Amino acid sequence: MSEDAARQAHTVRLELVDEPGELLAALQPIAENGGNLLSVFHERGHVTPRGHIPVEVDLECTAGQFDDIVAALRENGVNVTQAGTEEYGEEVTVIVAGHLIDTDLSDTLSRLESEANASVTDFSLTSEEGTSERSSARVRLAVESGSVERTLDAVRDIADEKGLRVVAPFAGVA
Repeated sequence: MSEDAARQAHTVRLELVDEPGELLAALQPIAENGGNLLSVFHERGHVTPRGHIPVEVDLECTAGQFDDIVAALRENGVNVTQAGTEEYGEEVTVIVAGHLIDTDLSDTLSRLESEANASVTDFSLTSEEGTSERSSARVRLAVESGSVERTLDAVRDIADEKGLRVVAPFAGVA
């Protein structure tokens, strides 16, 4: 298998107009060009300075397919703000607890991805008292191989800043 034919994980960051069908239109070129979706992070609660919705798409494809996907997105009028290879070789799951809603949950998830250099692959929120009270979330992050500790440090920094608690995996536990 040639180097160009090796499938790997890639991330594309987009800005979409907040209209019905825009997300589907952005995902269609990925499927049409052989990309396999890994995750879609759609931040409908936030807008970019241009008033658009930020969307991060993690996908798996070859380098050649990725170039075709980015070109097709741009040809279809999708604003691609960043396109680059992200190699995620490990996963880590953390529990974050506190006033998650009051401290802007969407911002917390966005910062986990940007500052912890990770991709949120799964998220589950529990709040027995309603959105104004304390809640907890299980967050699964895909991280670059060898960067779990650096990612956990960034997660703890973000949580400390927002007055949240983090329960991270114990070292050596499978």
